[in-house]
Amino acid sequence: MENKKIYVLGILSGIIFLIMGFSNIKEQTDEFSELVKIALRDVGNQLLLTNQDSTSLVLPIVALEKSKYQLSFENSLSFDPSDLVSIVKKSFQKAGLPEQYRVEVLQCFDKEVPYSFLIRDDIARDIIPCGGRFLPKGCYTIEVRFTETQSSDFGKQTLIYGLLFIVFTLLLLILYRRKKLYVNDESDTSYISIGSFQFYPEQHKLIKQTVEVSLSKKECELLEIFVAHPNQIVKRDELIKKVWEDNGVIVGRSLDTYISKLRKKLKDDEAIKLINIHGIGYKLEIKS
Repeated sequence: MENKKIYVLGILSGIIFLIMGFSNIKEQTDEFSELVKIALRDVGNQLLLTNQDSTSLVLPIVALEKSKYQLSFENSLSFDPSDLVSIVKKSFQKAGLPEQYRVEVLQCFDKEVPYSFLIRDDIARDIIPCGGRFLPKGCYTIEVRFTETQSSDFGKQTLIYGLLFIVFTLLLLILYRRKKLYVNDESDTSYISIGSFQFYPEQHKLIKQTVEVSLSKKECELLEIFVAHPNQIVKRDELIKKVWEDNGVIVGRSLDTYISKLRKKLKDDEAIKLINIHGIGYKLEIKS
């Protein structure tokens, strides 16, 4: 029972460990989102400064969905797409954000995309069209989607924490089983010597040298009584009461049958005799 409690406590500890891991991942995800918002606010400020605008507001950055954010402005503006690419790269690098993302400029009135570009971790694979073609002054929103983000890290970390939890649980299970086997092994060494036999009550067996003799439950119960009273007469009524009556079953010749079986299993040692004391009971004689 104590081992089971330890096992359950171990599982609970593993679950707590897993919850703490997920909490840590959530904190990292929240921190990532805050960094994105700061970097995009810096992008908005730099774009307004290219328009000689130092007074109008960059509106609150909106997280549209996981890994996707929106930058919008209080007033209309125009800009060179090349400036946008350069400003975004610098701001994101300063914030330590992932180097793979897609940027779309949307017109406020119809949500059409007059400009977009794609940055990957390999410059040769970047897609940056239409450099030098100014976007006319108008109302624009800029949407950024990170294509390699904390979300991928989240998946990796989730997998790592999940695997750690599984490994922890399996190790605990293995240790528990080893402990159980160790306890069983210890109990195997607990035997009673009867002449040249080793009697293992818990395992219902007799061993003589390398020979193992199996005992039925009733044979084992009877032998335990005799071993507790060596070279003494044990009354027949006492044997019946202890071995049969408690189970609610008394069969007239059952005792004699089991005594006969025990004699056969003990016959290999001539120093042991299971004697019938007529009209009284039985005696286990063990010669020293």
